[in-house]
Amino acid sequence: MSSTETSRVPLFATMQRIPGGLMLIPLVLGTLVATLAPGALEIGSFTTGLFKDSATPLIALLIFATGMQVSARSSGPVLAHAGTVLLTKSLIPAGLVVLLGVFVGVDGILGISLLGLLACVDNSNGGLWLAFAGQYGDERDRGAYMASAVNDGPFLTMLFLGASGFGDIPVTDLIAAIVPFLLGVIIGNIDAEWRRVMDPVPHIVIPFFAFALGTGIDLGDVVTGGLTGILVGVVVAPFTGFLVYLGYRFLLRRGKQSGIGFAAGTTAGNAIATPAIVAAADPKFAEYVGTATAQVASSVLVTAILAPLIASFVLKRAGALKTQPTPQVEPS
Repeated sequence: MSSTETSRVPLFATMQRIPGGLMLIPLVLGTLVATLAPGALEIGSFTTGLFKDSATPLIALLIFATGMQVSARSSGPVLAHAGTVLLTKSLIPAGLVVLLGVFVGVDGILGISLLGLLACVDNSNGGLWLAFAGQYGDERDRGAYMASAVNDGPFLTMLFLGASGFGDIPVTDLIAAIVPFLLGVIIGNIDAEWRRVMDPVPHIVIPFFAFALGTGIDLGDVVTGGLTGILVGVVVAPFTGFLVYLGYRFLLRRGKQSGIGFAAGTTAGNAIATPAIVAAADPKFAEYVGTATAQVASSVLVTAILAPLIASFVLKRAGALKTQPTPQVEPS
């Protein structure tokens, strides 16, 4: 599109004006399709491949492209940011949940099992984080995605349950989640042209994989999770986001930009599968799988809505709500 051509309907601009809109709007649309017309995207070929099955490869491409933007000069700050997010979003909250479990046991509290709580708090929605950081942050924030690469899936849940003698840690899967990022770092540092070409990738792939992730969330599951699932999401977003905010403010000293930390107060879509995976490793948790899965699904949707709204509110109050310009690809 030329610089003089205008949009008849400014879809992209509207999505950008909504905090995390590039991720949030397609996610909600995908959820509606999965709920109202679950078979619509099962016709096969490219339709199914793009709109239903594309989440994993597109997120992998986004991880690779993010790694390419991390230069050798910025690797230190990126690692500091990733470590801070991992500490404040995953390790501290998970530790608090395990501490709670010492007093209430694996049954948890208010109908929310220890398994369900861990699956909701010890991970984060890396796609939403990248979408928000790409819009309001810089390469240090985008590179902090590595925290999501580490905490995504059942790894930390099994690790913390393992502290009480439960579960195994699939180390190879953990390594596999980080490989695309590391390859991106290597290629981006030896070829600046590749880095420039890959710069617009986030704006291209985020809406598509967000929609695909949404098709894995049925609103019926959210309803099944009931008030307990919604309650978890309402607590996870501000509480864990606030912990990351504190890390940004006092450990990283980001000042007015510290509000970005609230965007990490989410539950990852992949966490919906965590209860079943944990139960497969330890059948003692099987009785909690159904309820915990519904509660995690509720938390995924609720936190995806609340976290970017809270983050943008805090940034606005601090006078730091500045959208990054959309990268442009120069004509060859």
